[in-house]
Amino acid sequence: MLALKAENISKQYRLGQVGTGTLSHDLNRFWAQIRGKEDPYLKIGETNDRSSKGNSEYVWSLRDINFEIEQGDAVGIIGRNGAGKSTLLKLLSKVTKPTTGKIYTNGRIASLLEVGTGFHPEMTGRENIYLNGAILGMTRKEITRKFDEIVDFSGVERYIDTPVKRYSSGMYVRLAFAVAAHLESEILIVDEVLAVGDAEFQKKCLGKMGDVSKGEGRTVLFVSHDLNAVSQICQTGILLNQGLVEYKGAIRETVSTYLNSNNDSVIYLNQKDNSAKSMFIREIQVVKNNGEVSKEYLYNEPINFKFTIGINEKIKDTSFFVTILDSRKRRVFSCEREFVDETMSLSIEPNTLVRGSYSIHAFINQPKVAQLDIAEDVCKFTVIDPGSYLSKHGEYDYGSVFGRYVWE
Repeated sequence: MLALKAENISKQYRLGQVGTGTLSHDLNRFWAQIRGKEDPYLKIGETNDRSSKGNSEYVWSLRDINFEIEQGDAVGIIGRNGAGKSTLLKLLSKVTKPTTGKIYTNGRIASLLEVGTGFHPEMTGRENIYLNGAILGMTRKEITRKFDEIVDFSGVERYIDTPVKRYSSGMYVRLAFAVAAHLESEILIVDEVLAVGDAEFQKKCLGKMGDVSKGEGRTVLFVSHDLNAVSQICQTGILLNQGLVEYKGAIRETVSTYLNSNNDSVIYLNQKDNSAKSMFIREIQVVKNNGEVSKEYLYNEPINFKFTIGINEKIKDTSFFVTILDSRKRRVFSCEREFVDETMSLSIEPNTLVRGSYSIHAFINQPKVAQLDIAEDVCKFTVIDPGSYLSKHGEYDYGSVFGRYVWE
């Protein structure tokens, strides 16, 4: 059963103004509407690129967004700052209306979009719990039944009868999340607010969101820049880029697409001026056993790296250090060659890396003295696994390497 459906939703803003614009613009809109014509200002506007100055005073924060979310799904929404994530959640929460398109929801929505969402600063924590429950359509008896659980989870029992305007931001978000997660809504929407809490509370919240989705069958939409947290909680993902949906699919592929969107070349070629460096990495290639440059490798075939080093001055006691990174930029393993030549090769044995996307991080090093040159997060390649003993687990995240072990 569908919990949420977005149908061609877009959101347009006018820069530097409050509201939709001038009186003349509003009259033009009204005149177009009574004649049955399209809003004339929907024909203009630019993509929401925050880093560049545009020519139009209108900007599309979101454009033609379509998706369906099933009941019980946990969906992670990721993307760069300014991609439209918070705007999308405000539309889904009905805080603001879309410029075009329709949103269909099935059930009550509890939102935590920013610190203090839905709280009245002059009211106490106790009063705000009852206020939030009433907004969600719950009876006083239902809220009372959940009250002790909410207060215990939030950890602010001592201040529950204090006006929330005197709470710290951490206390605010503790109580706000506890209310949103425990009151009986069918859909829970959480923006990047948990970062305000301490590490212990963040861990507690992530566990609760997992329980809400998997155990209670409620729908969760989660925006965060903590990709490990998103990957832990969510099964599916939506990647936004400049107001457009760039990718929808399993969370593992969504995160990988986001992290690898800027550079997907399997060859690293250093084209900088390296005349001032004594030694530098000139080129790196990822190749198969036959010497063919390739971006894809089977889990049970070797993966070879060819390094070409430029040497302007031979430096003593240098080594060459290589680290393999997975799709979330975690370091899988490292290796080192204790001397540097103009050409070097490194081979990873078959049955080492499990399926997924990888890159390398390499540098010429004087241990504990200096790094002479570095190539960071380069040479993107993919390992595919159609038939290992772990492939039957599908999209389950079972790490990055096959273990060497013996069962007894």
